[in-house]
Amino acid sequence: MTDKAWSVLMPVKVLAEAKSRLAGLAGLTGPRRAELALALASDTVTAVLGSDAVARVIVITDDQAAAAALGALGALVVPDEPRAGLNAALRHGAGFAAARWPGDGTAALSADLPALRPEQIGRALRAAAAWPTAFVADAAGDGTTLYTAAPGAAFRPAFGLASRARHAAGGAVELGLDGIPGLRRDVDTPSDLRGAAALGLGPHSAPLAAELLRCAPRGR
Repeated sequence: MTDKAWSVLMPVKVLAEAKSRLAGLAGLTGPRRAELALALASDTVTAVLGSDAVARVIVITDDQAAAAALGALGALVVPDEPRAGLNAALRHGAGFAAARWPGDGTAALSADLPALRPEQIGRALRAAAAWPTAFVADAAGDGTTLYTAAPGAAFRPAFGLASRARHAAGGAVELGLDGIPGLRRDVDTPSDLRGAAALGLGPHSAPLAAELLRCAPRGR
């Protein structure tokens, strides 16, 4: 594989259903929760497209607002035709990418990495290119934020609870890289959002997160 040889897949839930575990934040009503979910995804897309290792970002979503906003940032958008959960959406996106760019690697990335930097995803993808399949564990140590398959390798994402163990059991190599905190910090809880804010949020998430965290109790 050469530089700029990765298709990065990002599944985005219908925004009204996203980030339910953040509902405890003061002021985070349904519409504002959707606003935050879109902000997180927007910062993730922006960071990934800024990497010289990435050829394209493919967003898999049925949410029209997300499709419009993320498409305007430069992502390709495909509908979630299977509508059968996260891993099915990723397999659908991988099929779309493989049919058009068979010589490129395929990477599945969480859509809630607002502290991600282009150099971090680039470093991880260049390391992943040495293996048929590879992954990066999340900050909590039991999940996965990035899963990759080189050209010709079987793409078998296993996101969900305990995905780190499932990806490892499936033969993927864990990339134990230092210096990629934004790639490991996905946001599911108020504590996660606070941790991402400490790393430095992207411009879409930062103003809203600052407002929400100002009134949030510590330790949640």
